Order: sequence, then C-alpha cells, then structure tokens
Amino acid sequence: MVAPRANWKGFIKFGEVSCPVALYTAASSSERIAFNTLNRKTGNRVRREFVDSETGDPVERDEQVKGYEVENGQYIVLEPDEVAAAVPESDKTLKIDAFIPCNEIDDVYFDKPYYLAPDRMGKDAFVLLRDGMKKAKVAAIARTVLFRRMRTVLIRAHGKGLIASTLNFDYEVRSSEKAFEEMPDLKIEGEMLDLAEHIIGKKKGSFDASTFDDRYEAAVAELVKAKIEGRSLPKKKAPVASKPSDLLQALRESAGLGAKAEPKRAAANVNKGTSRQKAAKPAAAAKSKAGSTPARRAS
Repeated sequence: MVAPRANWKGFIKFGEVSCPVALYTAASSSERIAFNTLNRKTGNRVRREFVDSETGDPVERDEQVKGYEVENGQYIVLEPDEVAAAVPESDKTLKIDAFIPCNEIDDVYFDKPYYLAPDRMGKDAFVLLRDGMKKAKVAAIARTVLFRRMRTVLIRAHGKGLIASTLNFDYEVRSSEKAFEEMPDLKIEGEMLDLAEHIIGKKKGSFDASTFDDRYEAAVAELVKAKIEGRSLPKKKAPVASKPSDLLQALRESAGLGAKAEPKRAAANVNKGTSRQKAAKPAAAAKSKAGSTPARRAS
C-alpha cells in the first residue's frame, strides 16, 4: 500500500512546546462516479472554453487574469504576482490560541477535516498534547496559512492522533433566522407527541458510518449497467407528504398500533397557543347536554 501524501507540513505549537506535524486528507470525493459532457448529436466529448464576453473570441490561458469588479463593467486587474504577494506569509506553524470545551463550537462552522499526525521527530510532544487534550476533554483553536489562505482550525483528539477541521469564517455562515422565518407557531400535545416519542425510542441506535451506503452512486451504477444491457429500470413512486388530518393515523401505524387502535389519551391539540382549559370547555358543555337528554328504547 502506498503511503498517503501529506497535504501540508509544518509545526504545531502550544506554549513553548512545538513539534513537526503533517496534514492528510480525511475525506475525499475521488471515488465518486464522474460524468463527461458530450455532444448529443455526435457523442463526442465537449471542452470548456473561455471567450471574451464582448467579442466572442476565445481567450487563451496565458491571456486570462483575475479582476475585481468595482462598478458595473469596471474592473481592477490583479496580476498573479500581486495576489501572491498579498497572501499572508506562512510560518508553517499551527499556533494554538486557546483550549475550549469540545462541544462549544457549533458544527455549522465546520469546513473540511484533516488528519493531523507527527512528522518524523517530536512524537513525544505530539502524544503529550493528544493525551493532555483527552484528559482535559478540550479541543484547540489554532491559526495558520493553509493553501494560500489564513485559516482557523479546530484540533481534537482522534484515535492515535489528532483531527484538524478547518472552520468557516463568521461571515461565511448564514443566519438561521431566514431559513426558519416561516415556521408556524405550532404546539403539539397529547397522543401525537406520545407516539412520536415512542417511535423515536424504538429507532434509537448508535452511529456506524459503514452502514450508510451512497444510494445515489449505487443507483447511477445500476442505471449505467441497465443501459449497457439494454433494459430499463422501473420508475419509483415519489413520496407524498403526510396531511395534517392523516398525521395521527400515520403515527399510529408507524408505532404498530394499527388503524383500529384505541388512543391512550385524547387526540393532540395542534394550535397557536390555545390552552387545554379552553379546549376542554366545549367538550364539557356537550357532555352536560347529552346527559340531560332521555335515552330512547329499542323498538
């Protein structure tokens, strides 16, 4: 087996202690199925080409340059050597700024994971850092220049080594308020909530990445195989969202209670802040009215 190639080499420093380390890619998409773009008429591959937006003429690679738009159609040209000079100089050191509780960072900030391992000398210092973090149950925040950008990195103990996750900057993480602004103010109570808890309890388990397969990759592979063999795949029915009126029955069936199961408690109140006391008044009035009506004898 070929030894993995390091993506970055440098030092990790905490206090006055430092040791050489290397970063290795922890997640890769290289094994995914890749498509080529073809000309439908000829079946030949097509190639991407940069053209001038005004003249329509092709622009060769050595004639292409970076530009920053300052006004509509007005650009500041940035030469490659100017961009390189503007990038902060890297001292190739992951300098730890602080140790924080492991669960303090929202994982929405996580960008890309890398394995962090000792490089040649300094393994004693590396193990000291790893075991110290494990014992204190903390992660480390460090900064360095990675791939021509200043990056903030979260470092955690991971097996025999460390795992370093680059973090998104605050301006890159969008607020959740916009995503959830149309969420209604609903309140779920009673049997519906009990059944949901029951179903969740039945489905409790532990995370095992090996049990999760890439269904998209498998489906595409099967489609390619079917095309080669000249057969078609059956069409799948699209899932249908449960209607509010059918939700209780769907929950009962999911819990294995069946269609004729008697609810343990009254059906749920789904409302916008209505209390149980207010909902109980019409029911109490109806019961009183029913008790005052004489029963008919069977003929």
